[in-house]
Amino acid sequence: MAAQRRNLMQSHQSWTDDLPLCQMCGVGSAPNCVYSPDGKGTQSHPNEDGHLRFRGEDGCFLYGVFNGYDGSRVASYVSQFLTAELLLGQLNSTHTDDDVRRLLTQAFSGVEKSFFKTIDDALAVKADLSNYLPTHNEGTGYHQLSPQGQKVQERLKELEQEVSGGATAVVALILNSRLYIANVGSNRALLCKSSSDGQNQVQQIGRPHNTENEDELQRLAALGVDPARVKQAGQIAGQPSTRTIGDYRVKLNYTDIDLLSGAKSQPIIAEPEIHRNQLDGVTGFLLLMSEGLISALESARGPEQANQEMVAMVAAELAQQSDLGAAAQAVVERVKRVHHDAHASGRQRAARCARHEDMTLLVRTLDYPPSDGLLTPTQGGRIYPVSVPYSNSQSTSKTSVTLSLVMPSQGTLTNGTNTASTVEEGTPTPGQSPTATLQSTNTQTQSSSSSSGDGSLFRQRGSQAAQPDETGRVPPYVDFSQFYRLWGSDHADTQSTLGPQ
Repeated sequence: MAAQRRNLMQSHQSWTDDLPLCQMCGVGSAPNCVYSPDGKGTQSHPNEDGHLRFRGEDGCFLYGVFNGYDGSRVASYVSQFLTAELLLGQLNSTHTDDDVRRLLTQAFSGVEKSFFKTIDDALAVKADLSNYLPTHNEGTGYHQLSPQGQKVQERLKELEQEVSGGATAVVALILNSRLYIANVGSNRALLCKSSSDGQNQVQQIGRPHNTENEDELQRLAALGVDPARVKQAGQIAGQPSTRTIGDYRVKLNYTDIDLLSGAKSQPIIAEPEIHRNQLDGVTGFLLLMSEGLISALESARGPEQANQEMVAMVAAELAQQSDLGAAAQAVVERVKRVHHDAHASGRQRAARCARHEDMTLLVRTLDYPPSDGLLTPTQGGRIYPVSVPYSNSQSTSKTSVTLSLVMPSQGTLTNGTNTASTVEEGTPTPGQSPTATLQSTNTQTQSSSSSSGDGSLFRQRGSQAAQPDETGRVPPYVDFSQFYRLWGSDHADTQSTLGPQ
């Protein structure tokens, strides 16, 4: 059985390739990046993230984002086999909350156990070879080893790469309008609910399992681990997470790790923390994010408004394009740009943005009105930037702002407010996205890289697209008259045909 699992993992195909993908979901991703002194970014290792997004039977949907470390082996394995533990008839609409929680917990445990079975043989060989080297060549450097000893050491390195690594996971299960979030580690789930007045209400579901989580520190203390030392170290065997899947070093050999040596039982666990939400009547979207994505945004902007800004970015992209995958990818690219700009600025947060890890974003809409492509400046809509700092570099006071993302044009628009609409406030017309605003308070000093204007250069149009005149030309929606006047005054001695004809 272990050999069969290894063959499946090494294959380019997976049995999950035949499962139906959820079409109400999109995924965006980007690899890790390290910036050199000249600002150029390079990838330091292959992408280690993974994800799943499948549609099951009986009103069941399964999604997941997995953050691998020390290789992609575990994240890839979990994304394949967790599906087998949940979507092969195990779940149905008659199951109670307790049933679903039990099945989710069993699925995480079962996947980890089956993964360890796939590396049993490699671990046994590694143990035998490790016994060989100390017996015959204790304290001897590589170049002082015999040819046979060098081969043994090289083989040990290969085996270590084969068996090492782990993953953190955030999994969403939707079963008949019930949403279950199962989290292991430091990935994040956000539920955005759009209210009738067009406001986006953001809810972070669960907390990260890391060395700063007081509940996790208490759990470790009950097992005999010194929580003060763990909190001071900030990491356990090189990782901040206190719950992971895989990673044989902290699961099978934890007594060899100084911080964990006093534990009475396995301290780093794969048991998920499970939260339930009801989705009846909910309009909005669900976000699953890898640790690398949210950490990149928090490093660049601070953690205070990271959730709100992430939701604002997603809402803005969903209002502009109907392809969910493209929208998710656009948000990831925006976070990359924000992170890079913070590094290049040389300001307060530049040192925290020298690198970022792999980033993955999964967006699942919940009865959310799709974009119809009409919300463009040409056709009457106005789009305002949302991925900008919330306060300028000169202010340290609390600032309350409203981020107007996209406003459908029904009348005259002034600074993102529809002042002459005949439509009831907060009620989108068919095909239009509701107004998305976020009330945010920021207490941290940040630099502003965007100027805000009233959009006076844009000539307001009705909701219909502009029609060409008898010459076949469409009147411009940007007024360049002031530019032509300024240009003409600077080039009065030069004849030019620049300007409207």
